[in-house]
Amino acid sequence: MGKQLITQRRGRGTSTYRSPSHRYYGEIKYRSYDDNERNSVVYGKIEDLIDCPGHMAPLAKIKYNTKEEVLISAPLNVKVGDIVASGSSAPVQTGNVLPLKNIPEGTAIYNLECKPGDGGKLVRTAGVFARVVGKVEQGIIVKLPSKKQKTFVGECRATIGVIAGDGKEEKPFLKAGKRMHAMRARNKLYPQTSGVAMNAVDHPFGSGRGRHVGKPKTAPRWAPAGRNVGLIRARRSGRRR
Repeated sequence: MGKQLITQRRGRGTSTYRSPSHRYYGEIKYRSYDDNERNSVVYGKIEDLIDCPGHMAPLAKIKYNTKEEVLISAPLNVKVGDIVASGSSAPVQTGNVLPLKNIPEGTAIYNLECKPGDGGKLVRTAGVFARVVGKVEQGIIVKLPSKKQKTFVGECRATIGVIAGDGKEEKPFLKAGKRMHAMRARNKLYPQTSGVAMNAVDHPFGSGRGRHVGKPKTAPRWAPAGRNVGLIRARRSGRRR
């Protein structure tokens, strides 16, 4: 009888694949969405820049004058002691948090909310940013890092600027040990064995002469977990012309 696939073992939620969140400094989110946030501006001070093992970009610890403390992904060109603002009337400056409806077109933003008050869900990795493209009756059009354009509610908040940590992926690891420690910090599986290098009892792509899949890599849309490997629900496949 064959072994479980990696995708099946990951779904069990054991400690092998569970993120070591007890070592993380906290959750990235905005301050609560209250009347003061909607109608005026709240100022805060960057108290610390934190290197969190669970995040690619450094975190900025901000304490507002309402005695509320939050963690956000630090933007480029900020330092400890800088003053940032949050609210509808906040100036459009790096590190400030504003609703999309008050951000001018062409501005670089990150940590974008999908729904007003959810704390930020999109554009959160190191060195990336989105851009406000236009404003229509249905909402605010934002161009995401994937080049896809999406319309958001004008009350959704975003941070002005570009996330720090750009170029982190450009530096090579050079040694397998460095890579191992980087993966272990987030409890990622390392090293990863290719499916075509396995035996047929261990993976659908295993066995055969040479590293050849021997079948279409696009799995059926409603395939069970043991077959759900390869190109999962691919929109398209083949060579692009």
